[in-house]
Amino acid sequence: MSPKAPHVPADVQFEPEFLQVLRHITEEFVPFNKVLGLKLESANATSVTASMEMRPDLVGSPAIHRIHGGAISAALDAMAGIAVMCAISAKHMDESVMKRTERFGKLGTIDLRVDFMRPGIGERFTIRAEVLRLGSRVANTRMEFLSNHGELLAVGMAAFITS
Repeated sequence: MSPKAPHVPADVQFEPEFLQVLRHITEEFVPFNKVLGLKLESANATSVTASMEMRPDLVGSPAIHRIHGGAISAALDAMAGIAVMCAISAKHMDESVMKRTERFGKLGTIDLRVDFMRPGIGERFTIRAEVLRLGSRVANTRMEFLSNHGELLAVGMAAFITS
């Protein structure tokens, strides 16, 4: 995945303070993200990468120890939202970190599609999300859910209201 969102500067370097806020939102602030065990690995102007560990409470098929499809969908949705937060922030680097994070309050998923490619079997997963377009009211994203071996398990597309 590579940054593709037009009108979002690709060469933005986020401040450590912003990355700390983003990590807090991803890992602690949103209770369901905490349930999923999402850990932010990297973030740039239009894309993010996170990981999550398989746990017994995420199993959807006990017979084969497969992660629940709802956990996959929720992780893809959450990380797409974080990618949109990065794109919004990159467009407004002239503002303080606090002012930029206030812009996230109106962000919400308006459409989500997930295609499951293979059974979600593994001990650790990687989630990648990128912003394809950041408009004045709607952002469009693409996501991937991968095994710890890099095997594509699910893909997704989502649209977010941004204002």
